[in-house]
Amino acid sequence: MAQVLHQIDMAWFNESWLSRIKEDIGDNWRIKASNLKKVLQGIMSYYNEFLGQQISEELIPDLNQITECSDSVELGRLLQLILGCAVNCEKKQEHIQNIMTLEESVQHVVMTAIQELMSKEILSSPTNDAVGELEQQLKRALEELQEAQAEKEELRQRCQELDMQVTALQDEKNSLVSENEMMNEKLDQLDGSFDDPNTVVAKKYFHAQLQLEQLQEENFRLEAAKDDYRVHCEELEKQLIEFQHRNDELTSLAEETRALKDEIDVLRATSDKANKLESTVEIYRQKLQDLNDLRKQVKTLQETNMMYMHNTVSLEEELKKANAARTQLETYKRQVQDLHVKLSSESKRADTLAFEMKRLEEKHEALLKEKERLIEQRDTLKETNEELRCSQVQQDHLNQTDTSATKSYENLAAEIMPVEYREVFIRLQHENKMLRLQQEGTENERIEELQEQLDQKHRKMNELETEQRLSKERIRELQQQIEDLQKSLQEQGSKSEGESSSKLKQKLEAHMEKLTEVQEELQKKQELIEDLQPDVNQNVQKISELEAALQKKDEDMKAMEERYKMYLEKARNVIKTLDPKLNPASAEIMLLRKQLAEKERRIEILESECKVAKLNLLTFNVGYHNEHHDFPNIP
Repeated sequence: MAQVLHQIDMAWFNESWLSRIKEDIGDNWRIKASNLKKVLQGIMSYYNEFLGQQISEELIPDLNQITECSDSVELGRLLQLILGCAVNCEKKQEHIQNIMTLEESVQHVVMTAIQELMSKEILSSPTNDAVGELEQQLKRALEELQEAQAEKEELRQRCQELDMQVTALQDEKNSLVSENEMMNEKLDQLDGSFDDPNTVVAKKYFHAQLQLEQLQEENFRLEAAKDDYRVHCEELEKQLIEFQHRNDELTSLAEETRALKDEIDVLRATSDKANKLESTVEIYRQKLQDLNDLRKQVKTLQETNMMYMHNTVSLEEELKKANAARTQLETYKRQVQDLHVKLSSESKRADTLAFEMKRLEEKHEALLKEKERLIEQRDTLKETNEELRCSQVQQDHLNQTDTSATKSYENLAAEIMPVEYREVFIRLQHENKMLRLQQEGTENERIEELQEQLDQKHRKMNELETEQRLSKERIRELQQQIEDLQKSLQEQGSKSEGESSSKLKQKLEAHMEKLTEVQEELQKKQELIEDLQPDVNQNVQKISELEAALQKKDEDMKAMEERYKMYLEKARNVIKTLDPKLNPASAEIMLLRKQLAEKERRIEILESECKVAKLNLLTFNVGYHNEHHDFPNIP
């Protein structure tokens, strides 16, 4: 059985699988059971993995019955599975033709076994409309195949009968011819006695002549019948050939239906996957719409919340003012009563206090001016403090210079802004800062990834170009060597056509083979470079777009920094005009700026040194790659 499976499909039941089946088992039923188990496992894996069919439980034989009792029914099931492998493998047409050449009884048994196997496989598989139609077509094809086989059998029997009739007629003809010859001999012998018609011999001769004519007529009639039967036999043979062609067409139709069945199963699986993916896409689309709606709702709620916050703040301020006004009103009422009493006494003192009041008003105006000057000085000191803090943060974290500058500017703006807008402004400022940091982080990561991919592609392209250049140089060298060898062959002529010419021819053939190998490798590398070129162009385009976006953001940040510097310069001028004693602070600021510029210059020097080191490493890698990928010298 293992040998038969190996002949059915040598790729699946290969030599390694066949070597696991032990031979010369004798009466050892354990080895026999293990061999049968391996054969059954191979058949089931062939059905499941190669043919994509599931064997029903009814078709699986009981190996214990086969090994212990040699049960013919279970052995027939195993042979039925092997027959199914034969009619479903890649060489099934050849096996079907071999089955058609068997005896009629054996052929009938094989066909019934195949039909039983296919019917049970069909019952075990999932059914639908398309599969039902294919099964009906397959049943009709099998019925037509059986009818054609029956007609073939009838025609074969009819041909045998006609052959028997032809042989009988041929024997009869031969007997008649021999009898005719004997009669002719007797006629020659008795030719002398035929002159007298009254003799007995003449009468017998006349009677024999009549019989001969009758026999000749009957012979002609039999030959005509023989020709008719021959024509009929040829027609039957033509019909038999037509039925055989029809049988072949029906078998091919059955194979096509089986292939269509497999395609339908594959398409059904793909359609189920497509439906699942469409449902998931629809769910995600709905979630995205819900997310957009929720974002809009959150935005509207934030706006309403801010509006309610402003309203509550304004109402609290109005309530405070109302309470203060109520207390003041009561005090004013009491004071009015007291003032009516004191009005007379105070009117006298009014004249004396008028002069003092004028003097106090002048002092008050001077104090107000001093207060305004102190407020401005406080603001300038805050700005200088923020600037010093910014410079310190820049020394520690050079990457956050722009954010600290904008922070100091926003702190200055926050002090100038009214109180009711400060909370909203701080919240929006925090959200803007977080979004900007998140966007810068994602864009920087994306730029780094694309830059790394671009560097890898450029590095690979450079390696391939160097290999291509070396291959071209090697091809030129090989061509030059071939030309030299051809010239040396031509110069040697007819006299030196011995061992040296054969060696040169061998060298020439070896050089030609190496040249073809180098050209093939060069063509493969050229195709690889062409495949990598669109990816490189796409990455370059993405990087250019992201760099443009970053450049735009840098310009915006530079504009904000210039405005911030302008405000700082104005504040510094105000400080200098108000208090010339603050010049040492400005000197410290200048010193810090010089230190910051020195650190930036040092960072630029380190970056340039890093670039030079990367360039040297790249050239070293290219040289190392060229040394290890160079072609071997040809002797």
